[in-house]
Amino acid sequence: MSGIPRLGQPGFLALELDGDGAHPAAWRKARHAPDELLNGSRIRSTVLAAESAGFHVATFADGPVSGVAESDVAGRLNALQRAAFAGPVTSSIVLVPEVDTVYTEPFHISTQLASLDYVSGGRAGWLVAVSGSAEEAAAVGRSFVEGAALAQEAAASVEVSRRLWDSWEDDAVIRDVPTGRYLDLDKLHYVDFETPADFARAGYSVKGPSIIPRPLQGQLPVVAQAGLLPSDVVLVSAPTPSLLAAEVADVRRTVDGGAVIGGDAALADGPAVVAELDVVLDSRGQSASARLAELDAFTPWSSSRARFVGTAAELVDFLAELLAVADGVRLHPAVLDVELEELAQLVLPELRRRGALQPVVQGGTFRELLRLGRPVSRYGQAGMGAAAGAAVVGSGAAVVGSEN
Repeated sequence: MSGIPRLGQPGFLALELDGDGAHPAAWRKARHAPDELLNGSRIRSTVLAAESAGFHVATFADGPVSGVAESDVAGRLNALQRAAFAGPVTSSIVLVPEVDTVYTEPFHISTQLASLDYVSGGRAGWLVAVSGSAEEAAAVGRSFVEGAALAQEAAASVEVSRRLWDSWEDDAVIRDVPTGRYLDLDKLHYVDFETPADFARAGYSVKGPSIIPRPLQGQLPVVAQAGLLPSDVVLVSAPTPSLLAAEVADVRRTVDGGAVIGGDAALADGPAVVAELDVVLDSRGQSASARLAELDAFTPWSSSRARFVGTAAELVDFLAELLAVADGVRLHPAVLDVELEELAQLVLPELRRRGALQPVVQGGTFRELLRLGRPVSRYGQAGMGAAAGAAVVGSGAAVVGSEN
């Protein structure tokens, strides 16, 4: 395995909590009744189990369930709602729902994610998704978007949200009882966003300001697949485990090298790079390969991510090497109930013993996990001064983002 060393910094682990697992036939091996997929007790039990195991981040997939046979059981609640439900019952794990940027109104996205940041105590993030499905477009009565227009839609949606999060300065809420003023209106700002002239679809504008105060983190960290748009966290996939570290290294070379991301000095070394990995483990006397074959006999598993199939000890070795070049790894368990048990008992404790993982911090924020400072509002005096300084500093470097 080769790559760019991360100077011994421990990394973090994320776990995808969608459904019964990443394998389309995972429901057949789940340890609960199928209808429990659609109630709060299942959300609570899985997110608390992930938090207890020591995972740093939980992600929640969204969108139409695909890749399943008619004989399979598939169900999914809205990702933002699942994350919001998990917020008050957890205390350390970061909650990152997947939210589409093509057929969802940007104003609604920004306010819902800001609300999630409040109910989670600053532990929220945004996994950017782009829908390339004609069926999804028809479901909401919108024109179909594909190709380069998807990235353009995503970039515009993220920029709107970031501006709306900044539209309230941190001290805009004053609660001045003697004068009867709740807000200092001078500290609420219009964002005046307009899509660029070359926008592929019908353009739009957003006036602002937001309808809720600035998120606890100031700006929620944005997570996106490599190559989609500038983000705080870049997800990297490869076809095989042996190629994954090399792909991480290639992406890091692209995003690192003194790049300035929106003038945020905390991001001067580039975004966090996170490897994507499907996982199938030995469990209760059955080998991982036998388990996978049994599941594939029901419904073959097709995935663009690298897939690890083996023992917990082998996975520990692989993740320790991978975390030497990646800031984090997001695991997609074949069967959530089965893999999570093995990960909690045999994998995460050993990685911690080796010093490969960051400590879990009660009440910490997602930005703190990523080692990012809390940005000031771009519309306040301090933010405008910082933006002006960043423009000067960034004039001789690559500018790869837009976050303050």
